[in-house]
Amino acid sequence: MTAFITSVGSIVTILLMMGLGFGLRGMGWFDDQFSGSISKLIMNVALPASIFMSVMKYLTLPKLIGLSSGLIYSFGGVIIGYIIAWITVKLLKVRPGRRGLFMNTVVNANTIFIGLPLNIALFGTKSLAYFLVYYVTNTVSTWAFGVFLIANDDPTKKADDKFTGRKINWKKLLPPPLLGFLVAIVWLVLGLPVPGWAGNTLSYVGNLVTPLSLIYIGIVLYDAGLKSIHFDRDTIFALIGRFVLSPLVITGLILLGAHTGHSLPTMEMQTLIVQAAAPGLAVMPILANEAHGDVKYATNLVTTSTILFIVVVPIVMTLIQFI
Repeated sequence: MTAFITSVGSIVTILLMMGLGFGLRGMGWFDDQFSGSISKLIMNVALPASIFMSVMKYLTLPKLIGLSSGLIYSFGGVIIGYIIAWITVKLLKVRPGRRGLFMNTVVNANTIFIGLPLNIALFGTKSLAYFLVYYVTNTVSTWAFGVFLIANDDPTKKADDKFTGRKINWKKLLPPPLLGFLVAIVWLVLGLPVPGWAGNTLSYVGNLVTPLSLIYIGIVLYDAGLKSIHFDRDTIFALIGRFVLSPLVITGLILLGAHTGHSLPTMEMQTLIVQAAAPGLAVMPILANEAHGDVKYATNLVTTSTILFIVVVPIVMTLIQFI
């Protein structure tokens, strides 16, 4: 019960900040370009700064080596998730234009704009090192494989043309937050000091991540329109995959590892499970539009999963206390 009350309290804080963005957007304080600008600020400046300082503050070389086991569980969960999602798409006979979106919803989460502030609210900044484990896995999964599932599900292309002209976009595979993490790792391994003035500046900038991310989500929800939400068969099964299958798979892998003598720290275990239950990718409507996919379906998945996570997280936080 204590875990449930704590998680509900954290969710209320998150909701209020999201509501601030939603309300101010509705009042006309933010123009159409503001959400794009705030997204760039978070992704390209604030988040890399936050991740760099978090690594410097909370990681040591021995702890860094210990995090590698978490990558095994998170990547294992992603691989199993893709397999189950692909089988489900075949069984349900999901139509072209939705297949890639369906599989991405099941496997890949919105770790930046929802997963990160949620993790900080629930576990504090000490959990950022563990959050990075899932973030790295999710980033590689999304931009090295997930994006191709959507692109090659283009209903306007012939089967022979779907795999032509596609190259890895290294800028997306190595986004600024991940580069910030890699730079921090090199800094840590080399034992380089961080000057006081630089550390203070990066900390102040990094502290912008959580409030700006939550305000951004509120703006996105307002623009998407709550009245457009609906639950058809493909949406329901995708949401079950996101909120039930994904956390169950990684929980099963963690329990299996613990049974064989490879248990994870409690906070790392909880972080991985919570991140596995985060909402769908916010960029899916953009990716769907580029691939001539079902943009309305993609938008509905993002909106419904973002709203439903309010109910899901307290339940997940309560259940993981028994693991």
